[in-house]
Amino acid sequence: MKAPVKMLIINPGSTSTKVSFFEDETNVYTESIFHDAPELLKFSTTNAQMPMRKQVILDFLGSHGLTPGDMDVFVGRGGCAWPQKSGVMEIDKALVQDTADDTGGSDHPAKLGVMLAYELGTEYGKPMYTVNPTNVDELCDYARITGIAGLYRRAQTHVLNQKGIAAIHAKKLGKRYEDMNLIVCHVDGGITITAHEKGRMIDSTEGAGGDGPFTPTRLGSIPVMEVLKYLDEGHTTSEMRAMLSRSGGFVSHFGTSDAAKIRALVKAGDPKAVTVWNAMIYELCKSIGSMAAVLAGRVDGILLTGGLMRYDDITRWVEERCGWIAPISVYPGECEQEAMAEAVLEVLRGQTQASRYTGKPVFQGFAWEESETAV
Repeated sequence: MKAPVKMLIINPGSTSTKVSFFEDETNVYTESIFHDAPELLKFSTTNAQMPMRKQVILDFLGSHGLTPGDMDVFVGRGGCAWPQKSGVMEIDKALVQDTADDTGGSDHPAKLGVMLAYELGTEYGKPMYTVNPTNVDELCDYARITGIAGLYRRAQTHVLNQKGIAAIHAKKLGKRYEDMNLIVCHVDGGITITAHEKGRMIDSTEGAGGDGPFTPTRLGSIPVMEVLKYLDEGHTTSEMRAMLSRSGGFVSHFGTSDAAKIRALVKAGDPKAVTVWNAMIYELCKSIGSMAAVLAGRVDGILLTGGLMRYDDITRWVEERCGWIAPISVYPGECEQEAMAEAVLEVLRGQTQASRYTGKPVFQGFAWEESETAV
């Protein structure tokens, strides 16, 4: 009998490190270690978190009597390199370098999954893969254009969980993801809302880029004039960058990214907590409405997923404000660990093929820009 494939799945997030040990499709052990914002803000950069996050992984393995050398393959969540197509991708030196350098223009902790998988895979001589990184680019051209020539909106969303939940939802209905129009909302330490048209993410809020709702760690959409005023008052661009993904949202308002603590204040009737919490949900609803317009109102379902969906009032608000758009389905938590494991198993079994990192973004500008440059 063939021995099962032993996989270590590494999933760093904005408020946690989730680690799983799989034997084939079986999730044998999983732990999600919460990191409050004050702990993470001790590190000057996301890259500086590497030793801490690696120790979390080693502690996880040790607590179950395992070592990295016991693994057959390492799989890490990714992002921050040049945007690529969806699917499974081999992790190589070029991908790791561009990930560390944030060549894609964002800085999200998911990047550490690729970097940690590469470090462990190289050290122990095992294959390494990433699956549906945060910057998979399937945007339609209209979604890219801004009011500044040559400055484009980027693809940056919770691709892994969104596509995984969308596929689960479609299968539940006896349909194919590729045949449905869905608005999928990942609601957790980061929040992203995406229009999925026939299996492609044609538009999305850029959660780690200052777009969409504010979250436990992110500042969300703010008028540019207000940002300029904030900087003119003596605040630095470094502070503003940190608030994009680490020190905005709840952290700015309350000094913590722990949603459970804020939720306790809400239940106690604290007026500030009630207002800020409800404003976050309000902004979530606004973004859902915008994605309904992207899909021209032809929406088969609104899917709510992510860790914060354990709180029922988020569902109630969305149903009240957005239930007229399409049926609402709730999938608390996420399926990222399973999605990565299953996708990599398909590659290892020869059912699909992993891509290689191209070192170039999917979108490289419009044809007219070449002619304008020539003039």
